[in-house]
Amino acid sequence: MPDIRLDGLTRRFGAATAVDDVSMVFAEGTVTCLLGPSGCGKTTLMRMIAGLETPTAGRIRFGDRDVTRLSARQRGVAMVFQYPVMYRTLTVAENIELPLARDRGLSAAERRARVDEVLNVLDLSAQRGLRIGDLDMGARQKVAVGRAIARRCDVVLFDEPTTNVEVHAKLQLIRAFKEFRRRVRQTIVYVTHDQTEAMTLADQIALMQAGVLSQCAAPRVLYDQPDSEFGGWFLGSPGMNFLDPLGEDGGRVRFAGIAGAVAAPSGGTAGLRAGIRPEYVRVFAQAGAGRVAGRVTGDCITIGGQHLLTLSVDGAELKAKVPPDGGMAAGSAAYVECPAERVMLFCDGLRVATPSVDQAGAR
Repeated sequence: MPDIRLDGLTRRFGAATAVDDVSMVFAEGTVTCLLGPSGCGKTTLMRMIAGLETPTAGRIRFGDRDVTRLSARQRGVAMVFQYPVMYRTLTVAENIELPLARDRGLSAAERRARVDEVLNVLDLSAQRGLRIGDLDMGARQKVAVGRAIARRCDVVLFDEPTTNVEVHAKLQLIRAFKEFRRRVRQTIVYVTHDQTEAMTLADQIALMQAGVLSQCAAPRVLYDQPDSEFGGWFLGSPGMNFLDPLGEDGGRVRFAGIAGAVAAPSGGTAGLRAGIRPEYVRVFAQAGAGRVAGRVTGDCITIGGQHLLTLSVDGAELKAKVPPDGGMAAGSAAYVECPAERVMLFCDGLRVATPSVDQAGAR
C-alpha cells in the first residue's frame, strides 16, 4: 500500500484560497484525520486527494506515482461521503458486492467471501437481506463503509461519515471502524470537525486553519504540545487558557494567574501570552506557596466526571477542571496554582518556548 505525499498543494476558487500551499505525508497503512473548524479547507484537501477537485498548484503522489492529473477512477481510491450513496432497491449484501463485480479478477465465490467478511466486521450479518430503504441513516452509513472496505483499495477516504447519524449509531460506526482497522491495513484519510473522534481514531492528526496546515502530529503530541494558540484553543473542552502579561521587570514577565515570573524572550513582551490547559490548573480553598488569590465567578459545571470552574484571577478569566470533590460555589474565594511544567509561552500566536517559572509565594 502506498503513502500519500502532498507537495505545495493549493486550491483557489476565484479570489478565495481554500487550501494554501499544503505539504505533508500520510504514511502508508495509517489513519490521518484532517481536523479543523468548518470552512478550514479539510474537505477540499481530501477531494483533491480523491481526484474530485483539480489543484491550482502543487502535486499529489501515491507512493512513487504522480496522480495529480489522474481522474478519481484512475487513482483507485474508495470514498465514504457524509450522505451514503446507495441503491435503495438492492439489499445490504448486494450494495456491498456491486463494486466488486467490476473486478474481473474476482470469482463469484471470492466476492461473496469479501461481503461475508465485511458484514461480520460491521455487525451487519443479520441485515444482509434487507433493502437499503428499510434501514435508518446509521445502518446505511455502515453499509457505505462496508462497500469501501470490500474494495480493498490501497487508499480509503472518509468525509465526515458520522456527521448525519444519531449518537448511538455514531458510536457503533466508530467501533466498527476500529475493528476493521485491526483486521485490514489501508492508508486512510478521515475528515472530521469532531476532536474526540480524531483523538480516538487517528495515528496522526493534521490540524487545519483557514486553508493552512497548522500542525501535524500524533494525537497526544498535538494536545500536549500545540505549536500555536489556535491548536491550544481548538483542542480541549474547553480549550487552553491564555494569560496576558501583567508587566516586565528585569527580563522577567509576570502573567495573570501565575505566581512566579517567566523569562521574557528576546523580542520582549509584545504579542506575548502564556497558556495552560484547564485540567492542569489547581484550585485550593486556602493560600499557600505558588498560589494566586482569585474568586469563583460562575456556577460549577460538570463535564465528564469533573467540575469546570470559572475564576477571576488578577483581572483575567481562568477555567479550571477539578475533581468531583473540588467543586466550589460562585463567589467563593479560591487560590490558583499553575504548575510551571504545564505552562507554555506563545508569541504572536505561535509557541516559542517552555518557560522557566521562578518559585514564588502566594499573592
